[in-house]
Amino acid sequence: MFDDIRPYTDAEIPAAMHRIAEDPYFVPVCSFLFPGEDLRKNADILKSCQSVYDFQTKFMYPAVTSIIKKTTNGVTIDGLEHLSADKSYLFISNHRDIVLDAAILQILLADANLPTSEITFGANLMISPFIVDIGKSNKMFRVERPTTVASGRELLQKSAYLSSYIRHTIKNKHESIWIAQRNGRTKDGNDQTDRGIITMLCQSGHESRIESLAELNIVPLSISYEWEPCDILKSLEMSKRSAYEPYIKRPGEDLQSILTGITQQKGRIHFSVGRCITVDDLSGLNGLSKGDFTRAVANMIDRWILSTYKLFPNNYIAYDLLNDQVSDNYTEAERQSFLKHLSLLEKYPDYDATREILLKIYASPLINRANSIYNL
Repeated sequence: MFDDIRPYTDAEIPAAMHRIAEDPYFVPVCSFLFPGEDLRKNADILKSCQSVYDFQTKFMYPAVTSIIKKTTNGVTIDGLEHLSADKSYLFISNHRDIVLDAAILQILLADANLPTSEITFGANLMISPFIVDIGKSNKMFRVERPTTVASGRELLQKSAYLSSYIRHTIKNKHESIWIAQRNGRTKDGNDQTDRGIITMLCQSGHESRIESLAELNIVPLSISYEWEPCDILKSLEMSKRSAYEPYIKRPGEDLQSILTGITQQKGRIHFSVGRCITVDDLSGLNGLSKGDFTRAVANMIDRWILSTYKLFPNNYIAYDLLNDQVSDNYTEAERQSFLKHLSLLEKYPDYDATREILLKIYASPLINRANSIYNL
């Protein structure tokens, strides 16, 4: 069942481990993750994995932990008391980094003695057998994007299929799932849940929309980065889009974003786990039209994500630069560090427009926090 989109089973792991270990990308990846270690040792560890659990504990956990140590100033989390090891959840979170949002969550869950989750895997990112093998061995399942299907009708069919898979995974497989609140990463700093996600989730399950959503155990999750992953790349892309130019991804652009997000310094990272959305939470929405219902549920998720997003000095600095002011929410050293980072845009065309976009990426969480609609 769902063989075309599901992650690998334990029976498929040994063959996948040998393919990964023998792929040309394996050597440079391990050289970055485990510098100085014997590559043969890493290959032997991989080939010894006989299950998904083995792969996650023997390879992925050390790999992501290495990335955290190399490129961050620490990861923190709150709200774990809302989760139970014997319950499956649908984590709906903002999405800032292609790989690390979900990858770091798995580390945090494991450290709290909670089961790891399955993870959405955009079909547009399945760009090589190496990436596919790593992803599907790490409990990732395929999700179609508008660019990977032939028509809107096919996308609608795939959406219903995905909805059934998510419900089956949570109810029958008793596995949690991580999914982004929108199609692709937030690139302008405005974390907002796509109502289409809610519509998709309601395509399966009960006739009652409220019961259908409640049984998925939706948990809002906010992820905050001190230094936005790929912020320069995002600013350049948004600048081209704002100039009304047709934006066509270059070959290898997704891979560049993956690698940049992994290797870029990210400062501090914070996760905030929300309380599970229940029937009682949704009951007040009974009687709303379909459009108003999906909007209300999306707003419910947004209120948690935007009100718990951890604000760092960079968010205040960007806001003050946009408004030509200085406040006491940061030190002068932090301000100079941000200005130095901002100067990296000077070598690109349309500096003023791109500078403003980058500032808004960092300032938007602060602006949204101030908006009363996002207060819990």
